[in-house]
Amino acid sequence: MSMTADLIIRNATLVDAGGLVADSWVAVDSGLVVATGTGTPGFRATETFDAGGAMLFPGLIDSHVHFREPGLEQKATIASESRAALAGGITSYLEMPNTKPPTLTADALADKYLRAAARSAANYGFFLGATATTASELRLVPRHRLPALKLFMGATTGAVSTPPPAALEEIFRICSAEDIVVMVHAEDDSIIAAEAAKAISRFGSRENVPVGMHRTIRSREACVTATSRAVELATRHNTRLHIAHVSTAEEVERFLRAGSPEAKRITAETTPLYLDPQFDDAALSTGRLKVNPAIKGSDDAEALRHAVDAGLIDTIATDHAPHLPADKEGGALTAASGAPSVQFALPVMLGYLSPQTICRAMACNPAGIFGIRRRGRIAPGYVADFTLVETAEPYTITDSHVISPCGWTPFAGRTVSHKVASVWLAGRMAYDRGTFTGAAPRELEFGKPWPDVV
Repeated sequence: MSMTADLIIRNATLVDAGGLVADSWVAVDSGLVVATGTGTPGFRATETFDAGGAMLFPGLIDSHVHFREPGLEQKATIASESRAALAGGITSYLEMPNTKPPTLTADALADKYLRAAARSAANYGFFLGATATTASELRLVPRHRLPALKLFMGATTGAVSTPPPAALEEIFRICSAEDIVVMVHAEDDSIIAAEAAKAISRFGSRENVPVGMHRTIRSREACVTATSRAVELATRHNTRLHIAHVSTAEEVERFLRAGSPEAKRITAETTPLYLDPQFDDAALSTGRLKVNPAIKGSDDAEALRHAVDAGLIDTIATDHAPHLPADKEGGALTAASGAPSVQFALPVMLGYLSPQTICRAMACNPAGIFGIRRRGRIAPGYVADFTLVETAEPYTITDSHVISPCGWTPFAGRTVSHKVASVWLAGRMAYDRGTFTGAAPRELEFGKPWPDVV
């Protein structure tokens, strides 16, 4: 006698961290995966979906986005950017605290959750920013609402100031005791300031410093110096540290190790912009690719791709950061830093990374590192979030495709051969070939890193 399910997705190429399995099926009931297999499903279902041989990923998790709400809604909103995320195959996102006001208190964190509950199109979670008062605020935040603490060691767009030394020690001590991950933006302000002063002297004014100087001002030395300090603090306190947007080969060589991320106390993230093999020197002289930390160049991109493949870098996140085109005008010291990438990162990366590597770095590992319960795998007991990706006739990404109100993408002009076809949230179709179907997202729940999720 066959068993029953709400949904069966059949004829899929199932993607997990270990590889691809063709002719697969997944059975879903009450929003959870109940079984997987190959060949003919042993289930009767209310609904059957034929994947046509396309790749079925676990719903991808973008663990580093800036959706600009509250305070910067002229650039983007939770509603607009979560729709862009779904169109890019992202079913869950973790949003950063540098909004206006910044997310530094339990009340500000609760406000973001209320906003997302009212209008997010994808599953959601939010970081708390680290300040001198973090120790008292942490006691007021429910653990299930805290993926990690975001620490800015270096100024960036809307960033919170680095806490003073005594507060830093206290933050790392408390997070160690509570097994809370500290995610760090690591750039040294003093080095950046010195390089900026040199550039101003050379070019005559802040306004005259060209965009191409950005990677000289926000140098690899600035990254390595700040990362070294963060690693020292984490090692001394035995705190879990996640190094955000790694941009240099030196950081990989000095601070990162291969191996299972469950066993690491120090893990790392990079972004598609740092990995991309097509961003040459000419491209890096345009405002569209001005981001913090700066994209360093093709040699670093190659080293970072190798580090992702080898498991030295554990996660890929977009650092999606939309700005209006006018904000991106100007030079190295005047144009806004940040670029929107959540909508097109997946098809672009499939041009140079394997599906299983992307699955590991954008589903399995983010779920484990940030303790996201029942996400990141297609397996019985996990929430039925899925991303279906089809091979397509080559097509060229243009600004006209962009969902975000910013209206542009750093990947404009790129020819790709994959498309996000369909996305499910808890077993319900949320996006299908350009149409948003209105499936309800959920607030993500967090526990300690690498929990027993099932």
